[in-house]
Amino acid sequence: RRGRELGAATVGIVGFGRIGQGVAKRLSGFGCRILAADPFLPAEVVRAAGAVPTGLDELFETADLISLHAPGGQLLVDAGRLARMRRGSVIVNTARGDVIDEAALIKSLREGKLAGAGLDVFENEPAVNPKLVKLANEGKVVLLPHMSSATIEGRIDMGDKVIINIRTFIDGHRPPNRVLPG
Repeated sequence: RRGRELGAATVGIVGFGRIGQGVAKRLSGFGCRILAADPFLPAEVVRAAGAVPTGLDELFETADLISLHAPGGQLLVDAGRLARMRRGSVIVNTARGDVIDEAALIKSLREGKLAGAGLDVFENEPAVNPKLVKLANEGKVVLLPHMSSATIEGRIDMGDKVIINIRTFIDGHRPPNRVLPG
């Protein structure tokens, strides 16, 4: 098996907030062409972070590697979008399990349309689809147990944010990281 040089790749980032921009910053050192799709950010912000703003469908048609960093709650990657992807491309999901249709992903991988996938989140967490496990055993998928934030620094940062939010609330102000029920 042979890999591909990152510097020759076009990387598409879906969701270009703090995490998406951090990924772009790290990839810039490899010389990748970086596309970003985020309906909430002005094009100037995307360009300032070193990426080319684009629409979601164009990103899926153009990128060699797609990295998902969008919030959950909506299906972004269905059979139609997977069909738009270039043959031999790769998709990575560290966002939320519900942003990608796993059945359609499995079909694309089985048919050889995609070269591979990296998944840190799953549609029916904590359960992992046995078909994905089989693909992992065949070397077509890398599966991680929802651990992309499992670093000492990441957990300290999470704890600090909780304390800041509690203190802000107790002081009678609006917490900076509120999560509202859907």
